[in-house]
Amino acid sequence: MFFEGFTLETREIGGMAVRFRRGGSGPPLLLLHGNPQTHAMWHRLAPLLAERHTVICADIRGYGQSAKPAASPDSAAYSKREMARDPHGLMLALGFDRYQVVAHDRGARVAHRLVLDYPEAVERLCVMDIVPTLHHFEHVDMNFALGYYHWFSLAQPHPKPEMLIEQDVELWFDVHTSREPKDKSFFHPEARADYLAALRTPGTVRAICEDYRAATAIDLLHDRASRNAAQRVTCPMLVLWGAKGKIGQWYRPLEVWRQYATGPLAGGAVNSGHYLAEETPEECHKWLKDFLRA
Repeated sequence: MFFEGFTLETREIGGMAVRFRRGGSGPPLLLLHGNPQTHAMWHRLAPLLAERHTVICADIRGYGQSAKPAASPDSAAYSKREMARDPHGLMLALGFDRYQVVAHDRGARVAHRLVLDYPEAVERLCVMDIVPTLHHFEHVDMNFALGYYHWFSLAQPHPKPEMLIEQDVELWFDVHTSREPKDKSFFHPEARADYLAALRTPGTVRAICEDYRAATAIDLLHDRASRNAAQRVTCPMLVLWGAKGKIGQWYRPLEVWRQYATGPLAGGAVNSGHYLAEETPEECHKWLKDFLRA
């Protein structure tokens, strides 16, 4: 079953529509997805977590069927600071002023900013298959530039990358998600359909590019300001990465995150590529069951 026991809803938060699924009972848990996906990426892991938690799976700004605000020269609407306002506001609107967060890929970058800007709200944080954006850009080498070439191609000025992607969004999706070889049957058919429907929704491709443009500009300003102010993650943190992916090849993730966190820090590799929650949900759940407060 696809998200059995979950409801699909949309709520306006600060003038921005946020689509989300809700299920389970217990302490509140926010799940944030990556690019080029939607909250549907949690369809295997969320039901497991819902056994002990009230699980909220939200489409982040610009993705899925959440709001796609207009672009601007500085990409400010897609800074991780602005993107973090939506899920935080959603959790408050649902009556949760304290909650835990599990996030993957771009959603994990949103979550990193969320916990810096709203430290009183986040009890525990798990990030999947990332190191901080600032660390990536300050340690660029050929491996990163070739392996994560899309960071640079998507950040090119409008409308260049948008024009290329919109020629055939399904082809782009298949190429983009094949960082480790996989065929079209890899993603659950309902999840894949949701990803492609979002990419075909007007404004989504532009929003994705704005997300990456923001990462090269306004996000770095915010991240450096946080570093200069000695602002770090203070809540307990779990760092997971795919053993078959790039993060563990290029970095020592726990050592990197120790530079950005002062609270308890744990984690390790799981037997997957980049898409941890869809490839090895049971292994992810084992880590999370030990880490999250139930």
